Amino acid sequence: MNFWQIDLSILIGTFLAMEVVAWLTHKYVMHGLLWTLHEDHHKKNPSSFFEKNDYFFLIFAIPGIICLALGLYTAHHLLFFIGLGITLYGFAYFMVHDIFIHQRFKIFRNADNFYFKAIRRAHKMHHKHLDKEDGECFGMLWVPMRYFRDALKAKQLPETK
Repeated sequence: MNFWQIDLSILIGTFLAMEVVAWLTHKYVMHGLLWTLHEDHHKKNPSSFFEKNDYFFLIFAIPGIICLALGLYTAHHLLFFIGLGITLYGFAYFMVHDIFIHQRFKIFRNADNFYFKAIRRAHKMHHKHLDKEDGECFGMLWVPMRYFRDALKAKQLPETK
C-alpha cells in the first residue's frame, strides 16, 4: 500500500469507528454519568438556542484537535489522519443531528431520501423517551435496519389521495 492509501484507510476507519464511539458514549455517558448535560436535549427549553448538551461538541472536538496538532507538528503524521477522521465525523454529526434532524438552522427540511428519513425516524424514536432510562436508537449515521426497511417501503408505495 502507498502512503496515501494508508492515510486514506486510517481516515475512513477512524470516521467509521467514531460511529461506534458516539453510540457507546451516547448510551453509557450521555444517558448515564453525564445525563445532567444531556437532559436538556430531551426536555428542550424552546426559548433557548443553546443547550448544556452542546458541551459534548467541545468534549468530542478536543481529541480531534489534539490529533490534528500532533500529526502536523510531530513526526507522527498518521495522527493527523486520525484527527481528520474524528473532525469529519463531528462535522457529519453536526450536519445530520443539529441541522437536518433538529432543524437548528432551517435548511434541508424537505430531504426526500430513504436514508435521511430512516435516521430522522430513528432519532424521533430516541426522543420519545424523556428520561435517561429505556432509551433506544443511540446511533447517528447508522441506525437499526428496520428504519431503513420502513423508509424504503414507504418510498416504494404509491401515493394515495
